[in-house]
Amino acid sequence: MFKTKILFVGPNESGKTVLANFLSDTTENVGGEYRPTEGVRILEFESAPEGSGDKTCEVELWDCSGDFKFESCWPALMKDSSGVVIIFNPDVPSHLKEIETWHSMFISSQGLQDAQCLLIAHHKPGSGVEDGRLPLASHLSRLPLIHSNLEDEPEDVRQAFCRYLGNVVNTMSESREREEMSIIT
Repeated sequence: MFKTKILFVGPNESGKTVLANFLSDTTENVGGEYRPTEGVRILEFESAPEGSGDKTCEVELWDCSGDFKFESCWPALMKDSSGVVIIFNPDVPSHLKEIETWHSMFISSQGLQDAQCLLIAHHKPGSGVEDGRLPLASHLSRLPLIHSNLEDEPEDVRQAFCRYLGNVVNTMSESREREEMSIIT
Protein backbone atom coordinates (compact mmCIF):
# COMPACT_ATOMS: atom_id res chain seq x y z
CA MET A 1 0.00 0.00 0.00
CA PHE A 2 1.32 3.40 -0.96
CA LYS A 3 1.61 6.04 1.72
CA THR A 4 1.27 9.64 0.56
CA LYS A 5 1.87 12.90 2.35
CA ILE A 6 -0.25 15.67 0.86
CA LEU A 7 0.09 19.29 2.02
CA PHE A 8 -2.93 21.60 1.98
CA VAL A 9 -1.57 25.15 1.80
CA GLY A 10 -2.91 28.57 0.91
CA PRO A 11 -4.09 31.90 2.27
CA ASN A 12 -5.91 32.33 5.58
CA GLU A 13 -9.65 31.64 5.50
CA SER A 14 -9.55 29.90 2.13
CA GLY A 15 -11.27 26.69 3.26
CA LYS A 16 -8.31 24.33 3.76
CA THR A 17 -9.62 22.85 7.00
CA VAL A 18 -13.19 22.50 5.69
CA LEU A 19 -11.92 20.57 2.64
CA ALA A 20 -9.49 18.49 4.73
CA ASN A 21 -12.28 17.51 7.13
CA PHE A 22 -14.60 16.65 4.24
CA LEU A 23 -12.07 14.52 2.34
CA SER A 24 -10.98 12.64 5.48
CA ASP A 25 -14.58 12.26 6.72
CA THR A 26 -13.66 14.14 9.89
CA THR A 27 -16.46 16.05 11.56
CA GLU A 28 -14.68 18.69 13.56
CA ASN A 29 -16.02 22.20 14.06
CA VAL A 30 -18.80 21.66 11.53
CA GLY A 31 -20.81 24.82 11.06
CA GLY A 32 -18.88 26.55 13.81
CA GLU A 33 -17.21 29.91 13.73
CA TYR A 34 -13.87 30.37 11.99
CA ARG A 35 -10.89 29.12 13.99
CA PRO A 36 -7.53 29.47 12.24
CA THR A 37 -5.27 26.43 12.17
CA GLU A 38 -2.29 26.80 14.48
CA GLY A 39 0.77 25.40 12.70
CA VAL A 40 -0.52 22.18 11.16
CA ARG A 41 -3.16 19.48 11.63
CA ILE A 42 -2.40 15.99 10.33
CA LEU A 43 -5.34 13.84 9.23
CA GLU A 44 -4.82 10.20 8.33
CA PHE A 45 -7.24 8.17 6.24
CA GLU A 46 -7.38 5.62 3.44
CA SER A 47 -8.52 6.44 -0.05
CA ALA A 48 -8.80 4.65 -3.39
CA PRO A 49 -6.87 6.77 -5.90
CA GLU A 50 -8.37 6.81 -9.38
CA GLY A 51 -6.58 4.41 -11.71
CA SER A 52 -5.30 2.16 -8.91
CA GLY A 53 -7.88 -0.58 -9.41
CA ASP A 54 -9.09 -1.75 -6.04
CA LYS A 55 -5.92 -0.72 -4.21
CA THR A 56 -6.14 1.75 -1.38
CA CYS A 57 -3.65 4.37 -0.42
CA GLU A 58 -2.81 5.61 3.06
CA VAL A 59 -3.09 9.40 3.02
CA GLU A 60 -1.48 11.78 5.47
CA LEU A 61 -3.19 15.09 4.80
CA TRP A 62 -1.30 17.98 6.35
CA ASP A 63 -3.66 20.92 6.83
CA CYS A 64 -1.12 23.76 7.07
CA SER A 65 -1.85 27.16 8.57
CA GLY A 66 -2.03 30.04 6.11
CA ASP A 67 -0.42 32.37 8.65
CA PHE A 68 3.09 33.51 7.73
CA LYS A 69 4.08 33.51 11.41
CA PHE A 70 4.59 29.75 10.92
CA GLU A 71 6.88 30.22 7.92
CA SER A 72 9.93 29.00 9.86
CA CYS A 73 8.19 25.60 10.22
CA TRP A 74 7.44 25.16 6.51
CA PRO A 75 10.69 23.39 5.55
CA ALA A 76 9.93 20.71 8.14
CA LEU A 77 6.36 20.37 6.85
CA MET A 78 7.61 19.95 3.27
CA LYS A 79 10.02 17.12 4.12
CA ASP A 80 9.05 13.94 2.28
CA SER A 81 5.81 15.40 0.90
CA SER A 82 4.31 13.60 -2.09
CA GLY A 83 2.12 16.45 -3.30
CA VAL A 84 0.86 19.95 -2.64
CA VAL A 85 -2.68 21.30 -2.95
CA ILE A 86 -3.02 25.10 -2.98
CA ILE A 87 -6.47 26.14 -1.80
CA PHE A 88 -7.76 29.66 -2.25
CA ASN A 89 -11.01 31.60 -2.25
CA PRO A 90 -11.56 33.03 -5.76
CA ASP A 91 -13.94 35.63 -4.27
CA VAL A 92 -11.00 37.29 -2.47
CA PRO A 93 -8.89 39.21 -5.03
CA SER A 94 -5.73 39.12 -2.89
CA HIS A 95 -5.82 35.30 -2.88
CA LEU A 96 -5.13 35.17 -6.63
CA LYS A 97 -1.88 37.05 -6.10
CA GLU A 98 -1.01 35.27 -2.86
CA ILE A 99 -1.15 31.79 -4.43
CA GLU A 100 1.92 32.71 -6.48
CA THR A 101 3.85 32.98 -3.20
CA TRP A 102 2.50 29.61 -2.03
CA HIS A 103 3.53 28.06 -5.34
CA SER A 104 7.04 29.46 -5.03
CA MET A 105 7.49 28.35 -1.42
CA PHE A 106 5.92 24.89 -1.54
CA ILE A 107 6.06 23.68 -5.15
CA SER A 108 8.97 25.36 -6.96
CA SER A 109 11.30 24.97 -3.99
CA GLN A 110 10.68 21.19 -3.92
CA GLY A 111 10.81 20.72 -7.69
CA LEU A 112 7.47 18.93 -7.75
CA GLN A 113 6.00 17.85 -11.08
CA ASP A 114 2.70 19.34 -12.23
CA ALA A 115 0.99 15.96 -11.61
CA GLN A 116 1.89 16.27 -7.92
CA CYS A 117 0.13 19.63 -7.61
CA LEU A 118 -3.47 20.79 -7.57
CA LEU A 119 -5.19 24.17 -7.30
CA ILE A 120 -8.60 24.28 -5.62
CA ALA A 121 -10.74 27.39 -6.01
CA HIS A 122 -12.93 26.85 -2.95
CA HIS A 123 -16.29 28.61 -3.12
CA LYS A 124 -17.79 29.28 0.28
CA PRO A 125 -21.51 28.58 0.81
CA GLY A 126 -23.71 31.27 -0.69
CA SER A 127 -20.94 32.89 -2.74
CA GLY A 128 -22.83 32.38 -6.00
CA VAL A 129 -19.62 32.57 -8.04
CA GLU A 130 -19.50 30.67 -11.33
CA ASP A 131 -16.74 28.22 -12.25
CA GLY A 132 -15.27 30.63 -14.78
CA ARG A 133 -11.70 31.08 -15.89
CA LEU A 134 -9.48 32.74 -13.35
CA PRO A 135 -6.69 35.21 -14.18
CA LEU A 136 -3.80 32.98 -13.09
CA ALA A 137 -0.09 33.55 -13.75
CA SER A 138 1.25 31.38 -16.60
CA HIS A 139 3.16 28.97 -14.31
CA LEU A 140 -0.04 28.44 -12.28
CA SER A 141 -2.29 27.97 -15.31
CA ARG A 142 -0.33 24.78 -16.15
CA LEU A 143 -1.52 23.15 -12.94
CA PRO A 144 -4.81 21.27 -12.68
CA LEU A 145 -7.55 23.51 -11.25
CA ILE A 146 -10.83 22.41 -9.74
CA HIS A 147 -13.64 24.52 -8.36
CA SER A 148 -15.03 23.16 -5.11
CA ASN A 149 -18.46 23.79 -3.77
CA LEU A 150 -19.29 21.45 -0.91
CA GLU A 151 -22.82 22.79 -0.75
CA ASP A 152 -23.84 21.87 -4.31
CA GLU A 153 -21.43 19.20 -5.57
CA PRO A 154 -19.53 17.55 -2.70
CA GLU A 155 -18.92 14.20 -4.45
CA ASP A 156 -17.44 15.98 -7.50
CA VAL A 157 -14.79 17.40 -5.16
CA ARG A 158 -14.06 13.95 -3.70
CA GLN A 159 -13.77 12.41 -7.20
CA ALA A 160 -11.43 15.18 -8.35
CA PHE A 161 -9.25 14.62 -5.27
CA CYS A 162 -9.14 10.86 -6.00
CA ARG A 163 -8.03 11.64 -9.59
CA TYR A 164 -5.31 13.90 -8.20
CA LEU A 165 -4.28 11.21 -5.71
CA GLY A 166 -4.03 8.74 -8.61
CA ASN A 167 -1.63 11.13 -10.39
CA VAL A 168 0.48 11.47 -7.24
CA VAL A 169 0.65 7.70 -6.71
CA ASN A 170 1.58 7.14 -10.39
CA THR A 171 4.35 9.74 -10.13
CA MET A 172 5.66 8.13 -6.93
CA SER A 173 5.51 4.67 -8.50
CA GLU A 174 7.40 5.80 -11.63
CA SER A 175 10.02 7.51 -9.49
CA ARG A 176 10.46 4.39 -7.37
CA GLU A 177 10.81 2.23 -10.51
CA ARG A 178 13.46 4.58 -11.96
CA GLU A 179 15.36 4.47 -8.68
CA GLU A 180 15.23 0.66 -8.58
CA MET A 181 16.41 0.42 -12.20
CA SER A 182 19.32 2.75 -11.49
CA ILE A 183 20.39 0.49 -8.61
CA ILE A 184 20.16 -2.63 -10.77
CA THR A 185 22.14 -1.19 -13.70
